[in-house]
Amino acid sequence: MKHNFKNLKIWILAMEITNDIYKLTSSFPKSETYSLVSQMNRCSVSMPSNIAEGSNRGNKHFQHYLNISLGSSFELQTQLLIACQNDYVTKEKTEKLENKIIEFQRMTSGFISKLD
Repeated sequence: MKHNFKNLKIWILAMEITNDIYKLTSSFPKSETYSLVSQMNRCSVSMPSNIAEGSNRGNKHFQHYLNISLGSSFELQTQLLIACQNDYVTKEKTEKLENKIIEFQRMTSGFISKLD
């Protein structure tokens, strides 16, 4: 079964998270441009991109791409916490964005299980 990725709630949320991350990392120190900023931006882009790429495949292959997207979200969550520990982002902003990431993880895990 093929899916229109633009209609998937997980893709919409992943796009929102990506936008939030790009805005957030734009204020990080220049010394982080090629390390934490680059890594966080790439992880966030990976989330909706893998959903889109897998949406044109059969369910088994789609699950694989969804798992990659899910893995990127856990990586991003870790990097967000590192940014907070280094005072690049406030605890309040971290919590708000981390809650979105956790919601994405919950929704994506549920979606994966329904594809079985």
